[in-house]
Amino acid sequence: MRSFHPGRWLVPTRMTATENRRPLTVRTLRRAARELGAADTRLGVSVDRYGPPPMWDREPSYATLVHLILEQQVSLASAQAAFDRLRAALGGSIEPEGVLGLSDAELKAVGFSRQKSGYARTLASAMLDGFDLEALAEMPDDEVRRALTAMPGLGPWTADIYLTMCLLRRDVWPHGDLALATSARDLLELKDRPASADLGVIAERWHPYRAVAARILWHDYLQRRGLPV
Repeated sequence: MRSFHPGRWLVPTRMTATENRRPLTVRTLRRAARELGAADTRLGVSVDRYGPPPMWDREPSYATLVHLILEQQVSLASAQAAFDRLRAALGGSIEPEGVLGLSDAELKAVGFSRQKSGYARTLASAMLDGFDLEALAEMPDDEVRRALTAMPGLGPWTADIYLTMCLLRRDVWPHGDLALATSARDLLELKDRPASADLGVIAERWHPYRAVAARILWHDYLQRRGLPV
């Protein structure tokens, strides 16, 4: 295994604030993946081997934020099962009014802890009081983070995933994502899985396409392990 020197690669492209807020498309995702692969041979190896990453996305909605709350500190499969039970309990549509109408016992039966129930209800109340998810699409990344992390239960990782997957921003790095750290260890041939802060330093070299680099790493993680993409 070899050490990784983050100063070795740098993508020279410059991007205005407006361009950074413009959502990724399949075309711009593939172009950015090619640029990253040309600038960083390790990412290039993954793109050559597995192709560009998929255009994963999520609906920018209350339901998605609830799903992200459920994903905290549990497996994705467990969170998905709880989310599916919640959707069934609410007749197929997860809206703030419906979640506020469920009792503690009903939320517990779905799979919510007491803490996560509180998070989902607080967010529901905020949305009914005027918290506007649609307005986030017009905000810079840092303002979106501040707006989301002001809500109990929505931490930096949740905000970054929302920016990456829902708003399709180009230069967001999801700090604290364990799959990204594991993938970086494998793809960059590091001795150990990097700490979140160290990986954040490495990711600076992929500016202004850090979210695309994250997608390449997630894709590599899944492909190496034969998991569904």
